[in-house]
Amino acid sequence: MYQKNSFAKRFPWSVAILSLMLVGAVSHPASAETVMAKIKRTGVLTAGTSKDAIPFAYTNNKGQPVGYSVEMLVLIKEQLEKELGKKIQLKLVNLSSAERIPNILQRQVDIVCDASSFTWERDKQVDFSVSYAVTGTQMLVKKDSSLGTKESLLGKRIGVLPQTTNEKAIRRVQPKAQLVYFKNRNEGYIALQQGKIDAFASDGILAEGWLQSQKNHDAFKIVPDRPFSREGIACMVPENNSKFLDSVNYSLIAFMQGFINGNSRNVTIFDRSFGSQGTIFINQDLRDLAIETMQLVIESREEAPTGK
Repeated sequence: MYQKNSFAKRFPWSVAILSLMLVGAVSHPASAETVMAKIKRTGVLTAGTSKDAIPFAYTNNKGQPVGYSVEMLVLIKEQLEKELGKKIQLKLVNLSSAERIPNILQRQVDIVCDASSFTWERDKQVDFSVSYAVTGTQMLVKKDSSLGTKESLLGKRIGVLPQTTNEKAIRRVQPKAQLVYFKNRNEGYIALQQGKIDAFASDGILAEGWLQSQKNHDAFKIVPDRPFSREGIACMVPENNSKFLDSVNYSLIAFMQGFINGNSRNVTIFDRSFGSQGTIFINQDLRDLAIETMQLVIESREEAPTGK
């Protein structure tokens, strides 16, 4: 029988997040207009997000974009309203994993917040905010599957999304695995159910989100217990926009600080995604680890002053 508490064993939070919090930037030609200037001029914050990255960014049964990362975008919008002294409209744009960075580089979006993981390669093209969660590559497989070790993936059909850390992780751990590419996660989940692939590689927490949403969750499991990789989840913004990135970081730090301090709104936001009645359930041990991870991020910066 499927037990939600087993998620703590399958997806441990990692204090290695510290190595991902403060990142540098490689210069690209600056746009004539900064992101902050554009938002002030138009009154619109255009944000890229996902429609199937449960619980971070997805479309609910009413067709509305929701999720933990979408909530972070709302907080960022509110902070910009304070700083710019005007109402800001949050415009959400659904992007595939492969579309995220090109849309930032082309300035079609001002920011991407979904389930984006920091990588040094991506950091050559965009800037990352502080991390507000941590993830790692794991695989969804059928309950009777023997997959899980690096050796077991030899010659197996592993579904991945192109240009993701999951694709990179599977290539690294088993170069002789047969990668099968999908445009979105739902296509991968369906292929797994139909037996067209042996496993679907994804962020462990996203796999958990899908698993807990299924009536037949006992038919699947997540492997291995220890993820093949670990990365911090953060927002991506165009390079050379330090003032905008400062606002984004302040919003995220202030949220995490308020959550740890028991601010009712912040706790409610977290619980909508990870509480006992949330999108996915994490037990108290994992909740405590989430708090510890947030504390590590907060301690890398000055405490966020209230009322800023």
